[in-house]
Amino acid sequence: MNGNLQEKYNKLLNILRSTGGLAVAFSGGVDSAFLVYAAHEALGEKLLAITVTTQSYPRHEAADAAKILQSYGVKHAQIELNQLVIPGFCENGAQRCYYCKYALLSEIKAEAAKHGITAVADGANTDDENDYRPGMRATAELGILSPLRSAGFSKLDIREASKELGIFTWNKPSYACLASRIPYGEEITAEKLAMVERAEQALLDMGFKEMRVRCHGKLARIEVAENDFAKAAAHRKEIAAAVKNAGFLYAALDLEGFRSGSLNAALENKNAE
Repeated sequence: MNGNLQEKYNKLLNILRSTGGLAVAFSGGVDSAFLVYAAHEALGEKLLAITVTTQSYPRHEAADAAKILQSYGVKHAQIELNQLVIPGFCENGAQRCYYCKYALLSEIKAEAAKHGITAVADGANTDDENDYRPGMRATAELGILSPLRSAGFSKLDIREASKELGIFTWNKPSYACLASRIPYGEEITAEKLAMVERAEQALLDMGFKEMRVRCHGKLARIEVAENDFAKAAAHRKEIAAAVKNAGFLYAALDLEGFRSGSLNAALENKNAE
């Protein structure tokens, strides 16, 4: 690692060692995979990774999570949470993420306590401070640690460090929870989440890595990276068939391309009125 990145990594290891024992909220994504790697180096058997399975957690992410922890030899606890009964979740208001994150992290804290661990950490990084993240209020209220953010790691830092450390997730696309595919104010249902997951899995199987399927009723608004536009056009019939097979009636390609958090624009427009 370069000097600045090594300095951040050393700071991260010191933060992790200072906990004396830690439970990490583990999804299998870029951030939590890097955090678990560092925590395992710092704490060894005093580390517990906890994965929460929900209706909005893609199954391919769960498979990656299991693969990562098996390669590390990290203790793993898995719990299930029914998001559809969390007050405020299905209504899908602007604070949906807060309600969900509070419930999810509360379950993780309870599971950690069963193993004699009081310190719980998530994989938030410094970039999360610049986006709409109502869930960060839940982490603060519950006393959840964010070691990557505390050590000054950005998303790019995490990817670069992961690459140098040989962590296979270094170039893995980021996948927010499936609930983020449904516009604010539209009810979240198990059917909609399943439709989105099936459609996105079909696109993944076709080789589209950076993409989202946004659910607008029975219309799927498909976002792919701009350099995949030609590929999407060439395979438009297969994409349309796969999306319809997932439960949608219509398939539309978003000409603006892939944008993480694109549905947040509706909130920004509402606040500007």
